Amino acid sequence: MTAVGRAASRGAEHGPASLQDMRRQNLSVVLAAVAAHSPLSRADVSGRVGLTRAAVSSLVDELIGRGAVTEAAATASGRVGRPGRALTMADDGPAGLGLEIGVTHLGACVADLRGEPRVWRRVERANAGRPAEAVLADLAALADEAQTEAAALGLRVAGRVLAVPGVVPNTPRGLLERAPNLGWHGVRLADHWPDPDTVPEPENEANLGALAEYWNAGNPVETFVHVSAGAGIGAALVIDGRLFRGARGFAGELGHIPVHPDGPRCPCGARGCLEQYAGEAAVLREAGLAQHDGAGTGDAVALLAERAAAGHPPTLAALERAGRALGLALTSAVDLIDPDRLVLGGAYAELAGWLLPPVRAELAERVTVRPWAEEALRPAALGRLGPLLGAALTTVRRIMADPTLLPAA
Repeated sequence: MTAVGRAASRGAEHGPASLQDMRRQNLSVVLAAVAAHSPLSRADVSGRVGLTRAAVSSLVDELIGRGAVTEAAATASGRVGRPGRALTMADDGPAGLGLEIGVTHLGACVADLRGEPRVWRRVERANAGRPAEAVLADLAALADEAQTEAAALGLRVAGRVLAVPGVVPNTPRGLLERAPNLGWHGVRLADHWPDPDTVPEPENEANLGALAEYWNAGNPVETFVHVSAGAGIGAALVIDGRLFRGARGFAGELGHIPVHPDGPRCPCGARGCLEQYAGEAAVLREAGLAQHDGAGTGDAVALLAERAAAGHPPTLAALERAGRALGLALTSAVDLIDPDRLVLGGAYAELAGWLLPPVRAELAERVTVRPWAEEALRPAALGRLGPLLGAALTTVRRIMADPTLLPAA
């Protein structure tokens, strides 16, 4: 469905749209046309979106005033009439700031309205077990550095979103209910963030990784499961192009699906959870590399890939075991959700060469109630970059959907 069609559908669901709503929708349609097809003249935009030239001119003026669009000087086009003036997305102006807390790192990214990351920062930090106040103080300092760098490029941050490895309930927003790999429970960001005016909005890192994949795909599938692995294992469900968070925001806890009910005890309290077989710590332990688990001794995922590429037998066996367990858990997801695709993100994307064969073998053996093609399982294009980029793009997408979120000049 087109943007105009979606707007019409929303109007049909909620009653007649107000003039303000209609203008907001039209601003979004015009901005989307410029983003997708620039450079365009105002007449070109009118032809593409089906609005009158007068209406488009008024909308373009407002978008320029809000800093979303720029218009070049008039240039001859070779056509009859007045020379056109090329409209493009602003290189400077509004931007989204994405932040990330990982067990072993902090990250910051600023993306412009084109969706292009213009600032990217990552620092190694052993965050497991550190007090939330200390971690968030470090992250706030990194955010300030990224924002200063963005300002030097002419970008102004219009929103802040934080990717976290934990459960973020639907309500109240701003609460990190549980992040077991950090050792956090019931952390309210506003209570620990140094500046009350710049508190970021938290979101689960797997959800943001999935959205980043969806937004960056040229021809995205509408229903898929995105599995994100780091210290823990999370999953995001995108159904008909929309993130499914569940009734309370707890959807996607794939790491705690039991794959062997009598298996080892998980920190969550249950037995035989997927994380005990396919989580980073479990794979490192099976590969004889337990000393690298969250110890700040380097990139454990890169080390696993290096050992596997060298044919290290314990590492290959550990990845085979992890892939089989992951395939078992994903069988349940396929049977329950009927997705078009399964996407392995995070650390799994970088280990896909060794994980895909056992996962595919398990799916081929166990998915029997519906057709399943092995190419429907694939690694994420963005890998471990997805959550941080998704955090930055969340603000960009909101602005694209509603340009009135930007203050008028």
